[in-house]
Amino acid sequence: MQTDFLTDAAKGKNRPLAARMAPKDFDAFMGQENIVGDGKLLRRSIEADNLGSVIFFGPPGSGKSALARIISSKTKSYFEEANAVTIGISDIRKIIEQAKARVEMSGKKTILMLDEIHHFNRSQQDALLPDVERGTVTLIGITTENPFFYINAAIISRSIVFEFQPLSKAALFKIMESALADKNEGLGKYNVKISDEAAQHLVLNANGDARKLLNALEIGVLSTKLNRDGVRIFDVSVAQESMQKRALHYDRSGDAHYDHISAFIKSMRGSDPDAALYWMAKMLAAGEDPRFIARRIVICASEDVGNADPRALTLAVSALNAAQFTGMPEARIFLAQAAVYAACAPKSNASYLAIDAALAEVKSGKNRAVPNHLKDANLDGDSLGHGRGYKYPHDYEGHYVEQDYWTDPVEFYKPSTEGFEVKIRERLVRIGKKKSKI
Repeated sequence: MQTDFLTDAAKGKNRPLAARMAPKDFDAFMGQENIVGDGKLLRRSIEADNLGSVIFFGPPGSGKSALARIISSKTKSYFEEANAVTIGISDIRKIIEQAKARVEMSGKKTILMLDEIHHFNRSQQDALLPDVERGTVTLIGITTENPFFYINAAIISRSIVFEFQPLSKAALFKIMESALADKNEGLGKYNVKISDEAAQHLVLNANGDARKLLNALEIGVLSTKLNRDGVRIFDVSVAQESMQKRALHYDRSGDAHYDHISAFIKSMRGSDPDAALYWMAKMLAAGEDPRFIARRIVICASEDVGNADPRALTLAVSALNAAQFTGMPEARIFLAQAAVYAACAPKSNASYLAIDAALAEVKSGKNRAVPNHLKDANLDGDSLGHGRGYKYPHDYEGHYVEQDYWTDPVEFYKPSTEGFEVKIRERLVRIGKKKSKI
């Protein structure tokens, strides 16, 4: 029997608010304008009932399953729903055989929505591949994981991959307003008065997840008693209990956002690891993007630590990559390690000052041509004398030889007396590139 998301049974009032408020058409679908906005390829394909195999991937609550429900209501194809966690190869083969029989008897195509497709192992994916390739079934694979890591490359090549982004604050506010106003499927009949602070707290801590937002909203409303005037007051204390998160004075788009990241950077620069950890923890608890924090650690590792400890930049970049790969909550561990290292490391902004000085020289100083012996001798350069007289440093003792690399030299880089830069200065002094004192 065909799966119908919109049957009366499926509309039972015992379903969670998030399920009841699932959009039934594009007018109610919030977010993902980059892939389902007016005129976009995916939307045109759905409205024309000409959808090919697709993979929807992105974070929870971003609309992947909701869009599949819209597809199920608009297509004339048989719509089959399955979850990769609960079915095996025998189930796949049964679905395929039924799809073949359906085409032969009625010419009706089959769309298979496979939720959590990343849980399919290679053999299960291989069993599905030939019939996806032949068009026996049109696949809608749904996953929260990067499909390029978890899904057979052959299936990927036969599908269009659409990445869903966390829902914006604006989209979440619209979803919340709709749920509070809807008297049939939503919470409109409960006469709720929600404070601005409570609404902000729910939206910020939902982290782009509509399901998380609606679950917290529902539990908060249903657990709040009517006051004397017959109104349910949904204040910030209710929001905190519903989300199980304390309300923090931190708005990712406002002044608090910049104040906190400034305090974090200045704490690392000032060699106070505990303060740096506190500001970072506060930002993470308020739902800040861990990648934003990681990028600031990378900047600090070069701008403020620099060559006083070159390992700081390597560790910071590794933390950024690890945070992007795993996401929260594990990302907090990598960020903490990198932030503590940057805070505790010796500091030097010599490289930062040096590049700014060099850029100022390029902009306002003397214009210098490349010396002939440094020019590229390839192609016709040799006949013009390019590269002639160049001394290859590795041919000399200590892998160094006195040689001019530009005219009218100016000192930009002034290594400090901190950390590894002490050794850098000692070498430059030894070969005559720096004076013995700063």
